[in-house]
Amino acid sequence: MDEIEAGLAALINRIKAAKEEKEHLAGDLAGREADLLVRMGEMAAPLIGEVGVSLLEAGRQDAQGQIFKPLYYREKMIVLGKTDPMPYRPDDASKQVADQYCVLTEKGEFAELMYSADGQMVDSYFCPLAPAEAVEIYGYDLMLMLYRALQEYLTGEEEMVEALGKTLAFLKEGAKSK
Repeated sequence: MDEIEAGLAALINRIKAAKEEKEHLAGDLAGREADLLVRMGEMAAPLIGEVGVSLLEAGRQDAQGQIFKPLYYREKMIVLGKTDPMPYRPDDASKQVADQYCVLTEKGEFAELMYSADGQMVDSYFCPLAPAEAVEIYGYDLMLMLYRALQEYLTGEEEMVEALGKTLAFLKEGAKSK
């Protein structure tokens, strides 16, 4: 019984030590979140052309809400976060914001993308966003989502390499048997 109690006490002490270290490190990070986001964006920018997607800039809607005659942004982007939309767009106060996102562009720039729809048209407003503002509005999720996007891309690439290797091995086996 003493061994169990000693093991449990050691486990609790390690948990307390980890919490203290976490608080210490979080204190050191406080106020530097934007710096981290900038570095991550700079490092990820060269991959956005492959990892990112072409996002809708504007388009017409049919009666069922389907988009036709879509126009897409030239630059690919990664969507990093979503927030409760502002009531109205900064470029046109007559347009309500339906959805509001934080994106990272191929140039490594952060921006807000706001979508509006009136039943006939869907259009957007693209506004560059300072990293500090991005963290303030969207929180730490931006960094997590950027990391996850790149991690998922890597996983897909690794699976593709493995599949290509298996395919080549299969072809080589077939060539040997002839």
